[in-house]
Amino acid sequence: MDRRKEELEKKRAKLAELRRAREERKHIQEAQRLPPPPLISTNRDRKAIDDLVSMVLGEQPSSTAITTTSSSDHGSDGGSDNVSSRPTSASFSSSPDTPITSTDTGTGHPFPCQVLATPQYVPELNEFQAIIADIPPLEQLVLSKEIQTLEGSLHISALSEEEIRNQVLAEYEQKEKERQAQLAEERRIAEEKKKPKEYRALSEEEASQIVDLPDFVEFVDTTSRIMERALNEPYDFMKDYTLGVDVDSDEKVGKRVKLVCDFWDEKLCKNRSVTGVDWSAKFPDYVVASYNKNVMAVNEPDGLSVIWNLQAPEKPEYVFHCQSDVLSVMFSKFHSHYVIGGTYSGQVVLWDTRAKSLPVLKTPLSAGGHTHPIYSLDMIGSQDAHTLISASTDGSVCSWQLDMLAQPQEYLELQHSAHNKTEEVAITCKGFPDDHASTSFWIGTEEGNIYQANRFDRAGSKAGINPHDIYRGHYGAITGLHFHPRFGPIDFSDLFLTSSVDWTVKLWNAKSTSKPSSELAYIHPLHSFEDADDYIYDVKWSPSHPALFASIDGAGQFDLWNLNADTEEPLISTPVGPGNALNKLAWDAEGRKTAIGSSDGKVYIHDIGEIATPKPDEWDILQKTIMNMKDNHDHDRK
Repeated sequence: MDRRKEELEKKRAKLAELRRAREERKHIQEAQRLPPPPLISTNRDRKAIDDLVSMVLGEQPSSTAITTTSSSDHGSDGGSDNVSSRPTSASFSSSPDTPITSTDTGTGHPFPCQVLATPQYVPELNEFQAIIADIPPLEQLVLSKEIQTLEGSLHISALSEEEIRNQVLAEYEQKEKERQAQLAEERRIAEEKKKPKEYRALSEEEASQIVDLPDFVEFVDTTSRIMERALNEPYDFMKDYTLGVDVDSDEKVGKRVKLVCDFWDEKLCKNRSVTGVDWSAKFPDYVVASYNKNVMAVNEPDGLSVIWNLQAPEKPEYVFHCQSDVLSVMFSKFHSHYVIGGTYSGQVVLWDTRAKSLPVLKTPLSAGGHTHPIYSLDMIGSQDAHTLISASTDGSVCSWQLDMLAQPQEYLELQHSAHNKTEEVAITCKGFPDDHASTSFWIGTEEGNIYQANRFDRAGSKAGINPHDIYRGHYGAITGLHFHPRFGPIDFSDLFLTSSVDWTVKLWNAKSTSKPSSELAYIHPLHSFEDADDYIYDVKWSPSHPALFASIDGAGQFDLWNLNADTEEPLISTPVGPGNALNKLAWDAEGRKTAIGSSDGKVYIHDIGEIATPKPDEWDILQKTIMNMKDNHDHDRK
């Protein structure tokens, strides 16, 4: 409304200005139509002009003198004369000596006049007043779309002042009403917020419908994980820093292995055993564990793979199902979302954390792949070119591409002619040297022997088992085989450890594959560790300390060995859990934590502490230790 009123005022001012300019133009035009004022001319002037013309032509002027008289006015008192005279004509003569006299008619006294030698014309000046017209420049009018489409815009001037005033008042009253209504609504909302809200209780049917919704289940699962991680933060906000000492100092000094947590879920893990564990290379808090069948629950999935989180140990992060017992499991080294499992039926299954609980890919049940349980999985290669290698007790080794599990890229059947009943070799474990381009690997078998095998044909040897080199030393099935990781100033990647059901762990020196034996040769271990009192189910080198390795046995003992400290007894022997058999062992990437799978379905996480931190001279000391072992071995063989 204010804008409309302002536009009306502008238009009225414009109309008044146009009227004033039109009146001024009218006065100017009338002034221009008036005749010019006449020039004052007398007979005497005319006579003077004629005499001047005659003189120029050489004729005798009509008179030689022009006498001009002026009348005198006498005052009433007669004592003084007030004479006022003005020359009204001038006399012209043929010579400059011709006298011109002027006499006063009233007194008779002569009045001398100047004799003009040349004629002179004095024009009379008239006064004229110039009128300056103040005409404003033409203003260019620009009409907006709003003004053009405004109804009644051509009849704005028809509104009177009283009508405009009433219109403005009406609009002001309308705005005031709207403002009062808005304030009333705000007060009503504020009062409603102060009142206690009344909630209606949902019926059992409505509550069950909401709980069964997939979106609701996903929301509760995600938010509960976040809350559990936040509540499980190991920060002690009640710690007193003014004491100057650490309350855990006694526990941290010296040798110690600390239990961090254990993963267990009664609904999932009851009556199941852990068959495999592995740490994620991408997420250091993730641990995956595989489980076999629960014989007491026929309706549950036969196999499980569960991802646990150290920040929320009370609840699993992901749960994956399988139709067969899962005997081995691992995270993909180059795909953070992939989990790979080897099953009792001989299938390789692939789960994706971004998908549901069922496998996204799996190998077929056919003779083209494995037909027996898969106890060993390894991934070799680099980010751009990597391969999954699986080994089964049927004596076959297959290589797979993760995006195509329909058939193996390579199929290698391992056979040995020295076997009595069958040439097939039952593979229980295998190991690759820490070399991305390695084509050779070592396998542990059920009969207790260890063999070196080749994936491809090479100079001097064919693909398959090298039949001449037999690593003999165990008297039972091989349960674990692990090569020394390659790190540090000295390379010990030719050393590998094996565990067996004969209650021993043995250290071996792998023979160079470039010089295979041409005749049957038995290779014996460098050293045997015989401190255990039960089956030893797994052994692993530390990824951070060159002389440190760990082993687990069927009596529930977790042993840490340091070859630089002692080769006869473990550095630390820790009982785990209530004494159940420990099946699988895995180190994290930093070498400070271990994950141990138990036969009661629990996964135990231990912190090694400062034991895992090597000193600068550990590599040199280990090299000397290995040299002494070789010397003793050679001496015993002689």
